[in-house]
Amino acid sequence: MFNLGKKITVVTGAGSGIGKAIAELFAASKAIVYLVDLNAEALDEATKKIISNGGQATGIRCNVAEQQEVITVFQQIIQQAGKIDILVNSAGIAHIGRLETTTEADFDRILNVNVKGVYNAMFAAIGQMKKQGGGVILNLGSVAASLGLSDRFAYSMSKGAVLSMTLSVAKDYIADNIRCNSISPARVHTSFVDGFLKNNYPGREEEMFQKLSKTQPIGRMGKPEEIAALALYLCSDEAGFVTGCDYPIDGGFVKLNT
Repeated sequence: MFNLGKKITVVTGAGSGIGKAIAELFAASKAIVYLVDLNAEALDEATKKIISNGGQATGIRCNVAEQQEVITVFQQIIQQAGKIDILVNSAGIAHIGRLETTTEADFDRILNVNVKGVYNAMFAAIGQMKKQGGGVILNLGSVAASLGLSDRFAYSMSKGAVLSMTLSVAKDYIADNIRCNSISPARVHTSFVDGFLKNNYPGREEEMFQKLSKTQPIGRMGKPEEIAALALYLCSDEAGFVTGCDYPIDGGFVKLNT
């Protein structure tokens, strides 16, 4: 089960965090993975790790906020691989702030990466998926899309848009045999969390880490590998009857905190 058997897979934001974990697991499940990320150094490291473990991977630097750049990269992948079976939109950035502390520049930056970046990648892939008779799109959302999170105004806005785009694409392309779903994690322990604690709570990192962990009823943060496991299922043939759905993976955050 869950063998992706040479499926051509594009993962954005694959240089670190959840995107990297997804790329690694998909490659281990026999997919041919194209890693897309803005950070060339992280991208190179992630790609080399997959190859060293026996996987098939190619890293391509790309700014998902720039449509023509994204289209060019996807055309390059199609020319090389002949198709795109799976697209995982994991590229995204965070922002901490409420409405009155969110500048226009902050808002535009979040909008361009988290919303326009997802749109750009889907726009670049959808034509090829229709042409080849189907495909799978998976978008990384957040519990912030359905709950009001403190000090996450712009970020919550962007993930709400990702959820809406997911449902729209699922409905519009179901007759084209294209499935589209999203995953909505709560807090996941990535390098972003470590950097946030180091920058904002120097000397209190462990204390604040435990505090943030306990905001999930399960008592800890998620692991990138756990998110990747759900992504693998949703992109596999075993999930062929699943489309137009958002899957919270949150240690009980949504249902047990409300």
